[in-house]
Amino acid sequence: MQYQIATADDLRWLITHTGGFRSGYVTDVQMSKRRLFDEESGREVPAGTTVMMTIRYQVRGLVRLARLTMTGVTDFSLFEQEGADCSSLDIIQAEYGAGRFRFWFDPQGELYIVCEEAHLQEVSTPIVSPHPIAELARWTFQGQTTDGPTVQWLLDQLDEAGIPCSWRATKRDSAVHPAIAWEGDLIPADDALANRTNMVHVMAYGPLDGQGFGLILRILGAQDRRVCRILEVLADHITQHFAGNCLVGTTIIPGREWENWIAQDGRTNLA
Repeated sequence: MQYQIATADDLRWLITHTGGFRSGYVTDVQMSKRRLFDEESGREVPAGTTVMMTIRYQVRGLVRLARLTMTGVTDFSLFEQEGADCSSLDIIQAEYGAGRFRFWFDPQGELYIVCEEAHLQEVSTPIVSPHPIAELARWTFQGQTTDGPTVQWLLDQLDEAGIPCSWRATKRDSAVHPAIAWEGDLIPADDALANRTNMVHVMAYGPLDGQGFGLILRILGAQDRRVCRILEVLADHITQHFAGNCLVGTTIIPGREWENWIAQDGRTNLA
């Protein structure tokens, strides 16, 4: 999901959609300053400040990871002392006037931002219950179309990559989130150990918040290069065939930039 916050109506939508980020927490804050060279004066002059915040929160059975990019920042305060923590969000205040937005992200005003515009980029997933087997890595893809990969499509991609796998569908006794379409385990063929302890668990879900399909891939079990390779191959093929965003940890990556991100430092984060 992507949404531009430029008017008072947009701000009302943001507060309604996020529930004011209640019970969420800020995982990352970044500030960047842009400067341009002025030929007449021979000096660099300020050309704008941008603040990016990553917020993780839960609402209506969903976990959302939001990246809020605020541009045209004219006032920014981040102040903590004596063990205070302004990353936990409970009650936020926001207002719009004179062409500027003002955000108080905590009652004490220790995290305060004034900006001209804000842009929301968000990935939503159903709340995933803990798995009895240790989870080593998780990769999420939020597609822009209604129809996503099928189980057979995943198996075909792995066959072509020389990593044939079998599929074991998950059977649940309790109810799950209604958006979940199917889930199960990808197990390397002829690998008895993987069948018991190492696997890639896949969960597919339908549109959330009016967006397209979603897919969660989780590496379960002991450290195993073959199983990690399954996730890497599927992530590469999914981003090549479908438009959308990837989520690794608290980092949102446009699908078209996935290969560049992996080439730089992504492999160590997935394996």
